Amino acid sequence: MNKTTRIGLLLAAALLLGQPAHAGGQREEALSANVRASLQRALADTAVTRTAFRNPADEAAWLKEMSRRLAKRMPDEAERLEFLTTLHWEASRAGVDPQLMLGLIQVESGFRKYAVSPVGARGYTQVMPFWVKSIGSPDHNLFQLRTNLRYGALILRHYIDIERGDLFRALGRYNGSLGRPEYPNLVVGAWKRHWDYTPRTRSADNRSSTASRS
Repeated sequence: MNKTTRIGLLLAAALLLGQPAHAGGQREEALSANVRASLQRALADTAVTRTAFRNPADEAAWLKEMSRRLAKRMPDEAERLEFLTTLHWEASRAGVDPQLMLGLIQVESGFRKYAVSPVGARGYTQVMPFWVKSIGSPDHNLFQLRTNLRYGALILRHYIDIERGDLFRALGRYNGSLGRPEYPNLVVGAWKRHWDYTPRTRSADNRSSTASRS
């Protein structure tokens, strides 16, 4: 490995592990009436205390493994489990991979609940306050766990839809750096290196065996 490559890897690691929030700032764009109404409906709060897993064994395995991986960044176990349970539900509800959201949060805020970027983006998912005015309600607190995760997941889903499934362009929009590769590469890299995981429970193994026989 040459010196230039080593420096590049060290810089990437610093970006992933450093304390400052890395949000570039989502750009406020005009929303059609239909899109605005759809996002407002999706924000309607429904309190949940579970993940989106259908099988309890899969849920338990995922929470145990993700809690282990998150422990150094979020030492309090009760806080970790509430965070992971809420994130899995909100990301799945929006149609976004929960583990992708973990990668995004790692890059955006370093898992700091009260992170604020230089341009004013807030919370775990670094949501810009204009979204509250655009599709939310004045009482929405972007530092509240469920509110922040719900906004973040819905905004990313909105950008994925705009970009017709192109995740890299959607991530660029999320960060306000559309067209540049650095931020999408950081998020996808964090996702794949730190959070990619499939529960290997007995039920999952049985489903795989059944599928292979069909």
